[in-house]
Amino acid sequence: MRGYLKTALAFLRNTWRGLTSMRTALVLLFLLALASLPGALIPQRSLNISEVNRYFAEYPTLAPILDKLGAFEVFSSVWFASIYVLLFISLIGCLLPRCFEYYKQWRSKPVRTPRNLSRMPHHEQATLDTSVDEVMASTRTRLRGWRMVEREEDGGAKSISAERGFLREIGNLVFHFALVGLLLSVAGGKLYGYEGQVIVVADGSEFCNSGTYNYDSFRAGLTVDGTQLTPFCVRVNGFDIDYERNGQVGDYRVDLQYQSGEDLESNTWQPYLLQVNHPLRTAGDRIYLTGNGYAPRFTVTFPDGQQRTDVIQWQPADPMTMLSQGATKFDPPGVLDDAQRRQSQLAITGLFAPTAAYDGAILSSSFPDLLDPAAAIDVMRGDLGLDSGRGQSIFGVDQSMVDQGRLQRVARENLRVGEEIRLDDGTTVRFDGVERWANLQVSHDPFQPWVLAFSVLIIFGISTSLMIKRRRVWVRAAPHPDQDGSGSARTVVEVGGLARTDQAGYGEEFTRLAADLLGTGVDHSPKSRAAAGPARERKS
Repeated sequence: MRGYLKTALAFLRNTWRGLTSMRTALVLLFLLALASLPGALIPQRSLNISEVNRYFAEYPTLAPILDKLGAFEVFSSVWFASIYVLLFISLIGCLLPRCFEYYKQWRSKPVRTPRNLSRMPHHEQATLDTSVDEVMASTRTRLRGWRMVEREEDGGAKSISAERGFLREIGNLVFHFALVGLLLSVAGGKLYGYEGQVIVVADGSEFCNSGTYNYDSFRAGLTVDGTQLTPFCVRVNGFDIDYERNGQVGDYRVDLQYQSGEDLESNTWQPYLLQVNHPLRTAGDRIYLTGNGYAPRFTVTFPDGQQRTDVIQWQPADPMTMLSQGATKFDPPGVLDDAQRRQSQLAITGLFAPTAAYDGAILSSSFPDLLDPAAAIDVMRGDLGLDSGRGQSIFGVDQSMVDQGRLQRVARENLRVGEEIRLDDGTTVRFDGVERWANLQVSHDPFQPWVLAFSVLIIFGISTSLMIKRRRVWVRAAPHPDQDGSGSARTVVEVGGLARTDQAGYGEEFTRLAADLLGTGVDHSPKSRAAAGPARERKS
């Protein structure tokens, strides 16, 4: 039993050592980046469910396999979370021992001066007509700012050990701790944040963040139930777009008003010009402009003279020309019998072109701006399936009702603004005009400031670790063995240097430092070294 316990403990210890090694952390970081690629290349359900459905339609064999692997929900999959958690544990396990090791180095004194400084990668030597104490005094002045320790040696010699560049390791630790903090902040945002998409028609329509039912799509964090959203309201008064001649969008501008906090109590509206990459920040939430489109307005006049007008967003089918498709649905007025009402419902489906172009009777769009709007509509009458209890897209009708013959097409026509079509029962459908709509994304992430702070620290840490060099220098001053008898002191001074990291640049720094300490200036040409003779040596 004891043998099995030892084996298990040894296995756990070796596993922990392997997991907390820096090599494993780098491998996991690479795997995390590699695992994120499907999330960028394959549509995600949390971002665009329609694109996922289109992917299934285009790749009916491949899509189910990818779905089982979690490719359409990469960032919430088990395997992605496993890499994420393992990386987090590995980084923590790597950093804690390094912190203790750095603390020990910071508390320790610089190492003693090596016996043979000529073996150092950088070395210079000269004989000066000054005393040992004077050499030490000038060395202390020159090395001000370095961590120094002065020691006495045999034969009246003295040496100074100095180190510099401890901030390099601090930058390295800051970088890795900031990376851990960034991971924690992103995880916190997924737990306590939420994100919703809503389409608002730009005709003075309003949206209030009072519940998830107001959103077209809503993605909540694991701790968010949607009942305590931060209250605010927005009103979309207008939408302006600048187009280039080739149809490319130059700029978006949304004339917006909003109210939050005390403005809700006083019913005060604040103006704001919403643009792409310039979100509105209010009540701790951010409101982004992510898309736009057109909402045709249709008026239906029933045989009894009652009218119904509706304007609802249609979905862009071609982003370049903004040719849109959709469905505007009507219930007949004054019909109390459910069976009769379901037989008399109307749906106006088809295509809308902001700048009409015809190929015979087929409508298309030649430009995305509202230059010559027109609509090619099918009028469907019958049971729309709105009472079936099944959800259906606002951009189309229930195809099963068409297949069953319960919803039939009764008219087809191309209409320009102001034109109308009359049905067989005397009902008229008039195309009154069009409004723009704005797709707004509401994001709530209380950890976003922390993400920004840790991102800045990551840049600071990696820059510090790359720019600062860890280096050591030793200076030994010893009385010259052959005094000239004139009474003046002569001192043999050796300077040795060692760079703790393989970075270029320390050779030049050491050369300048040695020149100052030895009083030899900055001339280190071969001719100058030959003139100095054996009294001065340089190795670097």
